[in-house]
Amino acid sequence: MPGYDVRLIELQAGSERFRLRVLSDLQQFSDPDGHGARLGISSSQWSLFGQLWPAGELLAEVMSGFDIEGKRFLEIGCGIAAPSLVLQRRGADVVATDIHPLAEPFLAYNSALNGLPAVAYRQLHWLEPLPSLGRFDVVIASDVMYERDHARLLAGVVERHADGVSEVVVTDSGRGGRGLFTRLLEEQGFVLEPWTATAPAGDTRSKLRVLHFRRHSRPARRRPADARPIRPDWRTHVPEQ
Repeated sequence: MPGYDVRLIELQAGSERFRLRVLSDLQQFSDPDGHGARLGISSSQWSLFGQLWPAGELLAEVMSGFDIEGKRFLEIGCGIAAPSLVLQRRGADVVATDIHPLAEPFLAYNSALNGLPAVAYRQLHWLEPLPSLGRFDVVIASDVMYERDHARLLAGVVERHADGVSEVVVTDSGRGGRGLFTRLLEEQGFVLEPWTATAPAGDTRSKLRVLHFRRHSRPARRRPADARPIRPDWRTHVPEQ
């Protein structure tokens, strides 16, 4: 027995339907060897990766119609990684990343569940550079800015891994950090472009937004956005349901 309960859900993204194995609820916790704790994941944060949140559902929908031709995609803080699965089915070159120790096995299971080759995965801590990960044409993330410092950390990951000419797509639930993140990406040469999109079916909240940034040229070298020594509790708040 794995020490946690799961359930199967369905996701409709564009014209495609997916089955996903997720944690049964937010009360699930299993960290017998303390691996999660050593990575900074508390018992209250442990189950967050294993849910399909509205912002993740929205990003999956966005990726179902996004231009993928000749582009390499990086998903940051992927959790269940529904957007990466959508991209994989479409034949995109995608790498999913997270810090949670179970993100990779859940992603492998859900890839197989949907008849897909396993999505490429790398464990990524936002505070620790990973040069071998390389650079990408499109960086995507959903509901990853819980506190002000998260916006700065996310901007640092973008700076290290976005190619010179690149795009960033973040679905944000409006719990803070949006303004700072936008300013930090503007300092990197990105421009926030208008995006018209709706929340997932059945979600009536008005705070979900698609932030679509585009950079048309390689930026001048500058001090990294996350260079100051900070080590916040990066998964403090439970995302809205």
